[in-house]
Amino acid sequence: MARRRTPAPAAPTDCPCGLPARYADCCGRLHRGEAAAGSAEQLMRSRFSAFAVRDEPYLLRSWHPDTRPAAVDFDPSLRWERLEILGSAEGGPFHTEGTVEFRAHYLEGGRADALHEHSRFVRHRGEWVYLDGDADS
Repeated sequence: MARRRTPAPAAPTDCPCGLPARYADCCGRLHRGEAAAGSAEQLMRSRFSAFAVRDEPYLLRSWHPDTRPAAVDFDPSLRWERLEILGSAEGGPFHTEGTVEFRAHYLEGGRADALHEHSRFVRHRGEWVYLDGDADS
């Protein structure tokens, strides 16, 4: 059975990750493979942006192979709006693992809500990847 593809929104001007930068110069560079995340937090921000622009290849590339799904199923009624980084531990240039606590705000069917998660990141083949997370709404 063929998977239904949700069309990606147009690339934004401002980066969805919340940093004061243009998407093309911020997370867009990571999505295009021109740069790698230097920290767990930067990877978290780039993954939020990838959800916002529906960049499935980047999400799958930045997911640990032991926990990565076969595909990302984007809900067409859901729009990721804003990311808040609430805290992080380790995940820097000299670490091999780290955690990021965040709140990702979204609209679903016109109703505002947020996802709160503690995510775990590890280095895999030298690159930061998302391992898993504990979410609560």
